[in-house]
Amino acid sequence: MSDQMVPLAEAENEVKVVTQRLALLHLAFSRTIVDTFGWEDGKQLILDSIKQYGEYVAERTKQGHQGLPKYGFWENREDKPPLCELGKIMLELGEPELGAMYCLIDPAKTMAADPSQKMIHTRCMILGHDECQFDTIPTSEAERESFKRGKNWAFVDPVVDEFVKES
Repeated sequence: MSDQMVPLAEAENEVKVVTQRLALLHLAFSRTIVDTFGWEDGKQLILDSIKQYGEYVAERTKQGHQGLPKYGFWENREDKPPLCELGKIMLELGEPELGAMYCLIDPAKTMAADPSQKMIHTRCMILGHDECQFDTIPTSEAERESFKRGKNWAFVDPVVDEFVKES
């Protein structure tokens, strides 16, 4: 097979398609879990899954694998902040609560790599902001312990937690 040059727009679109499918997969699993077990038990199962996912991502990143695609994951907009492709699908399907649970991958992957710090959302488009913004800050002992035990650790990202605990 020979090397081919693919136009950047085409490559971005291919990443966008896969990202949208990832969002649909997350929503399908999450909706099935919540419909089967109820919100509280379902939420905990989703948290358990996102924590495991974060551990997988942290391990692969430690091995030198790239964390996110460089192109196509965010939709660039002229004179506006970029939009998250995952969030667009979750909002389009009317599932912001379940979609926001996916956003907990950010603190999960950072805490799995280094429990002393966490990447949290300061703005999250799934929750009604016009963009996603993040900050990496130290964790508390309570956050480290809760994440380690895996029980209701969503509070490590206050922006997301406030939204999903009200659902």
